Amino acid sequence: MYLFLLQHFHHVPAAAGAVSVVLWQKASYTNLYIHMNWIDLTNEHQLHQLKANSNEKPQVIFKHSTRCSISSVAKHRLERSAQPGEIDFYFLDLIKFRAISNKIAEDFNVYHESPQILVIKNGECVYDESHSGIRMEEIIEQAMVS
Repeated sequence: MYLFLLQHFHHVPAAAGAVSVVLWQKASYTNLYIHMNWIDLTNEHQLHQLKANSNEKPQVIFKHSTRCSISSVAKHRLERSAQPGEIDFYFLDLIKFRAISNKIAEDFNVYHESPQILVIKNGECVYDESHSGIRMEEIIEQAMVS
């Protein structure tokens, strides 16, 4: 992970396990983007582990279609938000791993959509949203409800 200052072209290593930060200056203001630490969801074993982990802390699945511009917009919107450390964020490429997407729909009793976000707690989907309804603030709120 690196801290990258475009104005001065310096790369500074971040602490191990720290969130990547991109900082650049334009005119008189500074923009700060915190990048997501996505966990790629690529197999059924991970899905079982995700369910088990959801008993300890909320798990979020982002189902993304690399062929859909709306999905790309939703992904970028999430990536521009601060990722809470108490939530794991999984990334599912629907084109490559359609069978996993079908398994998610079956296991969590949700209708398949793309893009789609699911919040998993105690082995169950407690919240799902799609398209322009995907917002980090709502994800956090739903994930942190007791």
